[in-house]
Amino acid sequence: MKLVRYGAPGREKPGIIGDDGKIRDLSRLVKDIDGAMLASGGLAKIKKANLKRMKPVSGKPRLGPCIGNVKNFIAIGLNYSDHAAEAGMPIPKEPIIFNKAPSCICGPNDDTMTPKGSTKLDYEVELGVVIGSRARYLSKSAAMDAVAGYCLANDVSEREFQIERAGQWTKGKGSETFGPLGPWLVTKDEVPNPQKLEMWLTVNGETRQKGSTKTMIFGVSHVVWYCSQFMVLEPGDVIITGTPPGVAFGMKPEPKYLKVGDVVKLGITGLGEQTQKVVRFKM
Repeated sequence: MKLVRYGAPGREKPGIIGDDGKIRDLSRLVKDIDGAMLASGGLAKIKKANLKRMKPVSGKPRLGPCIGNVKNFIAIGLNYSDHAAEAGMPIPKEPIIFNKAPSCICGPNDDTMTPKGSTKLDYEVELGVVIGSRARYLSKSAAMDAVAGYCLANDVSEREFQIERAGQWTKGKGSETFGPLGPWLVTKDEVPNPQKLEMWLTVNGETRQKGSTKTMIFGVSHVVWYCSQFMVLEPGDVIITGTPPGVAFGMKPEPKYLKVGDVVKLGITGLGEQTQKVVRFKM
């Protein structure tokens, strides 16, 4: 299933994509596409629904983040060997975990707002993993049982804040609009092997990133298991799993950071596409 949240920011409704590519409203079945829905067996309820009896939603409504009310937004750093190389950093011996502020989450096609004082705005196409059940100290063999599905993510980053302003990476990862998720939450039955997904990103039509999840250092199963050894994962939590090479920060001889007016497009096989325009900071 391809689940969506559509409508104005903060007032999104739950929906599902039909075979015709159009949205069907799920408000009569579930209140939202979020952790509470996942924890209460909402996926099974939706799966039983007869979409043919549902009328398509009219027009082209805004798509919100594909999962709502995210409490823990986890990210994995340097999880592609070629990305670590371009960043001039050693391949990690264990996954590098950091957090993005849940308040940075936005719709897949919402504008990317440049933070105050930003000079080095960057992008990262990533595979997102949505947790479907409470998980603590998972065994490696049970790790995938905790996964509800997958989504496309852009780990928008401000490299000066992240690298040059001391402390942890978090301050360069959590600004408003730095976490576009979607367009869809694709249930895991539609993604039989998350380690065989092609991914790409362009800026103003120029290909910047092109890679595959097969080159991850630590695969999805390992990442979910690993995170559960250090924190309790709850339904609706999101883990984004790293990016392939081609980020602005790693370009030679000069980085090509994003600027106001740039248009970023990205996608992952089977998970849809996103488009964001870079805009100035606004209150």
